[in-house]
Amino acid sequence: MIDIKQLRENPQQFIDGAAEKNISVDIATLLDLDEQRRLFTRQREEHRAEQKKISKEIGPQIGKLKGQIKSADDATRVELKSELATLEAKPLALKNEIKRLDDSISEIEPNWKALLLQIPQPSDPDVPKGTSADDNVQLRTWSPETYDLDISFESNRGFEPKTHLEIVNELKLADFDRGVKMSGTRHYMMTGNGMRLHQGMLRFAFDLITNEHGFTPMSVPVILREECMVGTGFFPSGREQAYHIEESKRGAGHDLYLAGTGEVGLMGMYADEIINNDKLPIKMATVSTCFRREAGAAGRDTAGLYRIHQFDKVEQVVICKADKKISREFHTQMLSIVEELLQKLQLPYRLLQCCTADLGSKNADMIDIECWMPGRGELDANGKPQGGWGETHSASRLYDYQCRRLNMRYRDEDGNTVFAHSLNNTVLASPRILIPLLEMHQQKDGSVAIPECLQPYMNGMKVLEPCTAPLNT
Repeated sequence: MIDIKQLRENPQQFIDGAAEKNISVDIATLLDLDEQRRLFTRQREEHRAEQKKISKEIGPQIGKLKGQIKSADDATRVELKSELATLEAKPLALKNEIKRLDDSISEIEPNWKALLLQIPQPSDPDVPKGTSADDNVQLRTWSPETYDLDISFESNRGFEPKTHLEIVNELKLADFDRGVKMSGTRHYMMTGNGMRLHQGMLRFAFDLITNEHGFTPMSVPVILREECMVGTGFFPSGREQAYHIEESKRGAGHDLYLAGTGEVGLMGMYADEIINNDKLPIKMATVSTCFRREAGAAGRDTAGLYRIHQFDKVEQVVICKADKKISREFHTQMLSIVEELLQKLQLPYRLLQCCTADLGSKNADMIDIECWMPGRGELDANGKPQGGWGETHSASRLYDYQCRRLNMRYRDEDGNTVFAHSLNNTVLASPRILIPLLEMHQQKDGSVAIPECLQPYMNGMKVLEPCTAPLNT
């Protein structure tokens, strides 16, 4: 959530910021509601102050008048009662006016808050402007010395590559038919060595981020209240992508949602808290099952392991002081960890600077990391894919946008409460990461070489061999 004070001071910054992100929000209406809300609030506080003042002043007068009425003659009693009624009417009038203002504020507030939650964070000035993801900018690429990205896989390896779907079927690493039978489209079952590889990748990534980079291991809920989804910025704009558990219809007090990333739980744990200054930065990592409806997604990505409804992810989150320089430094560090991981896995990748239109509402900046996948890309005349990049990681810098929504603060050196900054990044998401792993490490005989860094997590296994036996499940 943006700072409403900044919006009042410089509305054009937010109007331009929303336009650059292709997000439609009625800022003019919000400012109008905000002005009414501030006026009514100011008038209410003035009336409350007057009410308090009058109560102190007329209280003794009312007591005195009541005493005089008891001993007064009939003519005087009438005058005294009239004077008493006038005095008693003043606080009652103020009370009624305060209630009217309270009702007016209550009527305005839902629309005011709803519009405020929709306003995106403006992009950082150095983020390239664009109208779609097509305008994202490649920052750099990396590939092992043994692989040249400028020539085809076949030219590099000496044989035509198989897609991950072909490899998965031949090595019996997953069962798509049974997954669909049980849960519908875009569901699957990891089987045999596929499950071992899936779990080995997650454990490798989790150990790297926690053992070698000092992130605290955490377990977080993946079934969460709406407040957590709103607080982290996934609602209202991403509501259609979340699975909704309507507990309220079954008598529970609130509905729940399945999280699409461990970030929601990691950030939600500090909502409405004031963190001690000496506890920052907080560096956390979790491995959790994630759920996404992928509403509206279509095309070739619906087959295989690329765009699925349920997956597991190692996520890293940083909560730090409200200093943009510090946030930028952590952003760079988080990206370097992922680069280290991909280089250990010997997977070619590129860093892609997202343009303004591809940032989403909550990010001031975002850099995607995409891996090279020989089974993606345009099809040749024979219907064979020519290879293409596929997103596997995304690192976001949010400044105080999430923390302000979550009311997450810390005490600075002067004892003032300040909204913290937050960042997040995917360390590894599986089974999507298995696509480049299987396709890039496939061998001519149909086997797949296991990178050295993964072998300890695969019971020393060095190669995944073709499997001719039927799946025994």
